[in-house]
Amino acid sequence: MLLTRSDPFRALSELQRALDAYRLSDWLAGQTAARGAFPPINIFRQGDDYVAIIELPGLDKESINVQAKDNFIRISGEKKPNYPEEASAHRLERIFGRFDRTISVPVKINPDGIKAEYRDGILALFIPRAEEDKPRKVEIT
Repeated sequence: MLLTRSDPFRALSELQRALDAYRLSDWLAGQTAARGAFPPINIFRQGDDYVAIIELPGLDKESINVQAKDNFIRISGEKKPNYPEEASAHRLERIFGRFDRTISVPVKINPDGIKAEYRDGILALFIPRAEEDKPRKVEIT
């Protein structure tokens, strides 16, 4: 009986080569693997409140619009190309144009209490929960 050993690193290396070949093939045609909802957003809960982190590289804060109502927050704006109009494009993978995303949180928020900070292409929204939506302690008599 012949025993053979499997090499997990060899299997991973073969998988990596197959994925690279797939990515470099014409299968993706004019697309990039990074396509998807723009801008990418992460939202997490911090105590009773929420924090949203939005990636907006290459935008001026003046070109970003944030609106809030009930439990919805709308982020919109326009990302413009930063190369001369007469330039001949060789490869275009960066996304340009108007964007409009609406996110929701599972609680009613206080729109007047939202704080926004924008630095190095990252927009942070600090979203407070509405006082009337916070749980109340019930006294037992």
